[in-house]
Amino acid sequence: MKRFVLGAVALFLASCSSGAPAPAPMPPPATPTAPSAIALPTAPVAEKDQCGLKDAQAFVGKNRTDLPAPVDPSRWRVACTTCPVTMDYRPDRLNILFNPDTGVVQQVKCG
Repeated sequence: MKRFVLGAVALFLASCSSGAPAPAPMPPPATPTAPSAIALPTAPVAEKDQCGLKDAQAFVGKNRTDLPAPVDPSRWRVACTTCPVTMDYRPDRLNILFNPDTGVVQQVKCG
């Protein structure tokens, strides 16, 4: 019976080390990578004096009635500082903003 047990143990050990190569170790986990960057739109940048801002600075402090007439509405927008205006941006348009109480031009800007 001892022989039988020794034979079974020997057979068991032989089957465990059958000479087959051990399985390859698992590769280390890959470092996660960030998704590619998404290009966000940039704010429009007006070219230098595209709307005639340099010359229009002379209107600041003058009454709006002193503005040259007729005003070209496709290039100039004359509005009071508290008036609602559209928010579309046009770099070639000159905005002339005046005080609604006095009519005095307070600001000129492109857009």
